[in-house]
Amino acid sequence: MAGATVALFITTLVAFPTSAVAAASLPCDIYAAAGTPCVAAHSPVRALYQSYNGPLYQVQRASDGRLADIGVLAPGGYANAAAQDAFCANTQCTVTRLYDQSPRRNDLTIEGRGGNGGPDHGASATALPITVGGHRVYGLDFTGQVGYRDNATSGVARNGQPESMYMVASGTHYNNLCCFDYGNAETNNLDNGAGHMDALNLGSWCQNAPCYGPGPWVQADMENGLFMSSQGGSPTPNYTGSRQPYVTAMLENNGQNHFALRYGDAQGGGLAVLYSGPEPNRPGYSPMQQEGAIVLGTGGDNSNGSIGSFFEGVMTAGVPSGAADDAVQANIAAIGYGGGGTPPPPPPPPSSSCKVAYAVTNQWAGGFGANVTITDTGSTPINGWSLVWTFPNGQTISQIWNAADTASGSRITATNLSYNAAIPANGGSTAFGFNGTWNSANNPPTAFTLNGTTCTTA
Repeated sequence: MAGATVALFITTLVAFPTSAVAAASLPCDIYAAAGTPCVAAHSPVRALYQSYNGPLYQVQRASDGRLADIGVLAPGGYANAAAQDAFCANTQCTVTRLYDQSPRRNDLTIEGRGGNGGPDHGASATALPITVGGHRVYGLDFTGQVGYRDNATSGVARNGQPESMYMVASGTHYNNLCCFDYGNAETNNLDNGAGHMDALNLGSWCQNAPCYGPGPWVQADMENGLFMSSQGGSPTPNYTGSRQPYVTAMLENNGQNHFALRYGDAQGGGLAVLYSGPEPNRPGYSPMQQEGAIVLGTGGDNSNGSIGSFFEGVMTAGVPSGAADDAVQANIAAIGYGGGGTPPPPPPPPSSSCKVAYAVTNQWAGGFGANVTITDTGSTPINGWSLVWTFPNGQTISQIWNAADTASGSRITATNLSYNAAIPANGGSTAFGFNGTWNSANNPPTAFTLNGTTCTTA
């Protein structure tokens, strides 16, 4: 990615108010004390170890492509949202990396193409403001075609090893498409068959009846099936879904013959047991065949139609005790999630004074031709222009005409030549073309800025 990373996390604790620091024992401290340490710990809103003082996530701003790490206000504390606000002022920012706080460093980055979905996008860094512990922070807003993944992990369960995981997500922001997951997945972004996943799911897709009520339901995605029991469907009509703004969902699996699902209100109260019993009674699930990748927001084959809101999640080595799970839930409930959990309606799109039409005119193996038309839709003539976009699949320009180009990674800047600097107001236009190269895919850019102004696209 273009640009340098700007460290915005605070590395020493100096004169912070006590409210900036969370409770002494945080979820991964609790699990470590129980002998089932975290092998992954992801959250854009808070530290999950009492001593953690590193970055929580990384953002990239659209205006210049620069990157910044967003850290905590103090060791064991909450996200430094003010640092993000300052870095992203007057532009848009995307979350490009969710850091693993565990010593395993299983960071999640934007997911690539899979067997059932094209390359994903990063979540907007500002779409989901909430409060935690009285501090304003940002959750991750999954809007479809948004996903994160790590296919080369350390310490995550494989081939029938025991594990557990939890996530805090929203029970008011969901749909019935596949698959808003967090957990263990395939390492090749493909559906490799029953038992090759072991992940939490929160949504209203009832793949195995019966499902009672409207959902969303806490389920286990074990590949080729969403399960609430060994039979697949819900074991009780008393569970009609988890519709709280903030939901705690837990999955435990010994990898051999037993799994369990628990759920609760992340704003208060304890955990309820939805199911605790044998693995699904179908071939492939006993023992499990986990591959050890970590996925967030999509299915194992990058089925990416789901929506959701994510606030925190961990994965452990081994299955914790019930007492440890209860202590983790008590910590989650105590920190004070607030602010709704569902993204606010998007504001009306701002008016723009430019429009860009990008068209692939020809394509062949490893190469393509494209034409770009810039239209001045405002009332002021343009005298000198610079058009910026980012190729989504790492494409490059090999030859260009009617413009000059510079590249910084996938970020392209095209500027006028001496004879086409002027674009008349109220519908005047100019065009340039280029030949380029591509490898795995050739999807078009989705955003353009002209002289720093975001343009509409045709």
